[in-house]
Amino acid sequence: MSAILIPQRGFSRRTLLKAAAVGAALGAVPGLGLAQTQSQVQRLDPGAKPLLFAHRGASALRPEHTLASYAKAIADGADYVEPDLVMTKDGVLVARHENHLTDTTDVATRPEFASRRTKKVIDGQAHEGWFVDDFTLAELKTLRAVERLSTIRVANTAYNGQFQIPSFEEIIDFVAAESATRNRVIGIVPELKSSTYFASVGLPMEDNFVATLLAHEYSRRAPIEIQSFEVANLKYLRKKLGRPANMRLMQLVVGGPVRPSDVTAAGGSTTFAEMITPAGMRAIAAYADVVAPPTRVIIPLGKDERLLAPTSFVADAHQAGLLVHIWTFRPENVFLAADFRNDAGINARNEAGSVAEIKRYIETGIDGFFSDDSALGRAAVDS
Repeated sequence: MSAILIPQRGFSRRTLLKAAAVGAALGAVPGLGLAQTQSQVQRLDPGAKPLLFAHRGASALRPEHTLASYAKAIADGADYVEPDLVMTKDGVLVARHENHLTDTTDVATRPEFASRRTKKVIDGQAHEGWFVDDFTLAELKTLRAVERLSTIRVANTAYNGQFQIPSFEEIIDFVAAESATRNRVIGIVPELKSSTYFASVGLPMEDNFVATLLAHEYSRRAPIEIQSFEVANLKYLRKKLGRPANMRLMQLVVGGPVRPSDVTAAGGSTTFAEMITPAGMRAIAAYADVVAPPTRVIIPLGKDERLLAPTSFVADAHQAGLLVHIWTFRPENVFLAADFRNDAGINARNEAGSVAEIKRYIETGIDGFFSDDSALGRAAVDS
């Protein structure tokens, strides 16, 4: 990460699919031919293009996890859009990056909800504010999304108050509509957030999630890549779902001696650092198809915040039979390696620098990546 450390995900945060099977599953989507669908779900071929995952939608340009953000990402060429999923009080999956509502909605300005301000410990971290699991879906629908990084993405604040919090079902329907409109398949890459926490408060997510996926014609056929920083939920989903041709499981990891939340809750000792060793990745390949580290695990930064030599991560993962999808590229100078920054200011958008940085990582052989700006990601991939 660059000068200002802002967590990119939840931490403060093999088998390859056969092309014929994928084509058979996705070719049934109206208007989508085999040649259009195979590239959506397969890589590890050095000649193939890496997949572009829209991180919380086009979150560099619209408030995250809104239909507007997903729409912009799709228009800009994303292969997949990402809804992070949490659970409401009445058991509905909705898209928020975490259970905490304070930074991404206008809840703090709503006097009718003032009494719901509280403190919680989620994934080992203490938070104070308002939380999704204290609201019904109907109540959440009265809130409006706001820009999280308001001092960096100032232009996005113009959209504050315009958009609702979408449910997972609404997102599936929206992506299906976009796919039909644009005559191309669009994948969905949902992340189950804080599964252990939600189970502890009587809101287990996994069966609800599977039921929602299988209830919709589009998500039964389109590419689906299910992510989690936890391990037990992915293992459960593997048993529950099997290995359908259109679905993959993605183990999210970080680079340090942090333990997954479910491992900690169960009294285990396995750390992410152990999970991303060659032996650890072979273990991941027993239940998942993809391993997903932060960018700097692939190419670290030196003390001067410039890129060092790539690590062996990609080769190790491929040797284990895992795809490598990395997170997350952001287009502002503050998030770029020093090699690619310009002199426009630390919070300024730097499109050329962002494309150059992404291309440098593509050269390592990654199979896909998450980007806050799908247009820049597409430019990097297509060039």
